[in-house]
Amino acid sequence: MITYENIENTPTLEFSYDDETKGALEVLKWAYSHYGDKLVYACSFGIEGIVLIDLISKVKDNAKIVFLDTNLHFKETYELIDKVKARYPSLQIELKKPSLTLEEQAKQFGDELWKTNPNKCCEIRKILPLNEVLSGATAWISGLRREQSETRKHTQFLNPDHKFKSVKVCPLIHWTWKDVWRYQHKNGLDYNLLHDQGYPSIGCQPCTAPAVDPNDLRSGRWTGQAKTECGLHQ
Repeated sequence: MITYENIENTPTLEFSYDDETKGALEVLKWAYSHYGDKLVYACSFGIEGIVLIDLISKVKDNAKIVFLDTNLHFKETYELIDKVKARYPSLQIELKKPSLTLEEQAKQFGDELWKTNPNKCCEIRKILPLNEVLSGATAWISGLRREQSETRKHTQFLNPDHKFKSVKVCPLIHWTWKDVWRYQHKNGLDYNLLHDQGYPSIGCQPCTAPAVDPNDLRSGRWTGQAKTECGLHQ
C-alpha cells in the first residue's frame, strides 16, 4: 500500500488524463480500491467539491465525506449541504466541529480571532479538526486544481502531505474552471448560490468576499491580509 511513509520512494503511478474527466474518475477508482475505508474526502462544498462528490458517488456510494464545520460558514453553504445529503443519501457526510465553541475561543483568545490572528483561528477551527479526522485514515481526497493558484500549480494526483502525515489524492488537478462548470451544468448539480454573486472560492463568512481579481479565483479570501491559504494545503 502507498502510505505517507513510503510514497516518496514509490514509483510514480501513471494515470491517463485524456478522458472526459481528465483522469479524475480513474484516480478515484484506484484510490478507493487501494485504500478502501481508510480514504476520506475532506470537502469544502465549493463547486469543485460538488463535482467530486458526484464522481465519488459513481465509485463508492457510501464513501465518507467530512465537512470542517467552523460554525462560521455562510447560510448558503449549510443549505447546500442539506441538498447534497438529500441527493446522495448513502454517502456518509459528517460535519466535523472544532473542540472549542466560538464562545470558548473568544474567552481564550479574544473576540473575532479571525481578525486579530487568522492563522490561529484556522488552526483551531480547521487544521486540528482535520487532524483528528485523518488520525484514522491513510489518505484523503482534496479538490485542488493546478489552475487555482501559484501555490497549487505543481500538485500531483498523489502527494505526500507533510502536515497531516498522510497521502493527499487530488483527482481534479488538470481541470479548468470551465471544465468544473461544464460538468455541473451537464449533470444538473446543486451548487452554492454565492458562486453566482462573485464568490469563486468560498470559506468562512468573515474571511470570504467576492473576488477582487478576475484572474485570481482566491483573491476574495482574507482580503487585506498576508494570507492566501487556511493552512490545510501548506
